[in-house]
Amino acid sequence: MEQQIRNIAIIAHVDHGKTTLVDALLKQSETNIGKAATSERIMDSNELERERGITIFSKNASVMYKGVKINIIDTPGHADFGGEVERVLKMADGVLLLIDAKDGPMPQTRFVLKKALELGHKAIVVVNKIDLKDARPQEVLNATFDLFVDLGANDTQANFPVVYASAISGKAGLTPEYAAMTNIAPLFDAILEHVPPPEVKLDAPLQMLVVSLAPDSYKGKLAIGRMYAGTVKTGTDVMHMHRDGTMAKQRVTAVLVFDGLSRIEVPEGHAGDLVAIAGMPDVMIGDTIADANNPTALPPIHIEQPTVKMMFGVNTSPFAGREGQYSTSRNLHDRLAKELETDVALRVDQGETMDTFIVSGRGELHLSILIEKMRREGYEFHASRPEVIFHEENGVELEPIEDVWIDVPETYSGSIIEALGRRKGEMVNMHMDHGTCHFHFRVATRGLIGFRSQLMRLTRGLAIMNTLFKAYAPLVGTIETNPHGSLIAFEAGMSINYGLLAAEQRGALFIGPNVEVYAGMVVGENAKPEDLEVNVCKTKRLSNMRSKGDGVSESLAPPRELSLEDCLEYIGADEFVEVTPKSIRIRKRELDANKRKRTKREEANE
Repeated sequence: MEQQIRNIAIIAHVDHGKTTLVDALLKQSETNIGKAATSERIMDSNELERERGITIFSKNASVMYKGVKINIIDTPGHADFGGEVERVLKMADGVLLLIDAKDGPMPQTRFVLKKALELGHKAIVVVNKIDLKDARPQEVLNATFDLFVDLGANDTQANFPVVYASAISGKAGLTPEYAAMTNIAPLFDAILEHVPPPEVKLDAPLQMLVVSLAPDSYKGKLAIGRMYAGTVKTGTDVMHMHRDGTMAKQRVTAVLVFDGLSRIEVPEGHAGDLVAIAGMPDVMIGDTIADANNPTALPPIHIEQPTVKMMFGVNTSPFAGREGQYSTSRNLHDRLAKELETDVALRVDQGETMDTFIVSGRGELHLSILIEKMRREGYEFHASRPEVIFHEENGVELEPIEDVWIDVPETYSGSIIEALGRRKGEMVNMHMDHGTCHFHFRVATRGLIGFRSQLMRLTRGLAIMNTLFKAYAPLVGTIETNPHGSLIAFEAGMSINYGLLAAEQRGALFIGPNVEVYAGMVVGENAKPEDLEVNVCKTKRLSNMRSKGDGVSESLAPPRELSLEDCLEYIGADEFVEVTPKSIRIRKRELDANKRKRTKREEANE
């Protein structure tokens, strides 16, 4: 039994073709995947993943090749979803490391590979996109070997096998000759040859570590994980061992294994395989499912701590309750509690009031994806600006530091150095390559909040930026981020062309005409670093005499459209992002203008 299974995780940087490669493996295997065979990016089943073109949630699939069952674990490529990566790698015995034949190893590749090497996994390096004109496989391979050495790989891990591939064409080979490739079979053969079968003890007492959860309409909550020892049968009793040490005997109501993209029910699950078990409604990630008579807990999953926090609160704007189905503090609490069951990298604490919650995660993207999921489910709330989480060790206050890699045309290199210099960034390395500057900076996380949107404006959208958490270090001092002033609606009403024309002379607008606004809502960015109230609802007074073409030539510039991430980066400490299923608005924390002025005076006197 144990010789007929291979468990392998696929890891790569964002957009290096990982999900496309999984498509090729599924379609060219001996497994029937039905209608999914005609679609692209089969594993990116989530709506958000398809929109953004990135993998956010880890997923499982299973294929058959030459009588061997290969369990494939698709992992996220972004460091903000490292919680997903760290736990699902526990299920694998080896990894496919996908490298772009043009870009080479990238920052997120470094993060996921480091986790895999720490677990002792053997890696098969797949140099993808070999069919591109500017592919440079030999240089990329040398850089990959340097990366393995840099991450402390042992001799066995550094002596990695190499497969060249074009995932989009569904072809692979042991040499970089694209014309000689016919199908993906060489990659399958490499997996069977180099990935070891799972080491299991079928006669030992049952041991299974829960690394993922999935809902099922008929069977309830499913606990997904790898069985390290023993067997499990439907209808038998097992010991559910919680992370806190408590235990409870529970009955297994169903055992499922992966077959293609679906789960099928089987009478018995064996050690070495990835299985899903039903019958434990209170199961959590990190729990152990053990033998009822001889329970032994497995080592718990270690997840790195969150680095960024935000405040979620009940929407208190004048438009509250109009667009959202769930808007009370109880709704928010229940939804965040549900998210904690599946996202081990998330933390939720009660805020200063019963209507607010402090939500901590691995980065801005991690939290913004959560906000986007909630608004699409019908939730309405407001969120504060992301803040860094500080640590204290031996009486010294520490803050998270990140490695930042930026690729930008040479023309904008001076602007980048100046902008990150203001944010206390330290340049580690810089080199030129065909008119492109490659920067490596080390910057405090709080210096990066709001920087991405500024970078896009400075470089007209031509920069590519990647970040990776480095370590905690002593505070770098006061950081000058991007100060801005907001244009604030003076009164409630409908925005009018005439009022917007007057406001446009003060800065950039976020809204166009015929948009309902309320007093205290942010409608634009002031050209000066101070807040300014504007009346966008102001109408033109009619006079007794008016020329025929009066007002015809006046036209508004298109408003600046802000995504959710743009809004979170833009807002200041005294502003909120109001999130509803239909709208994303920016508002002042204190909507009343007189109270804002009074608060400002009190802060100045202090």
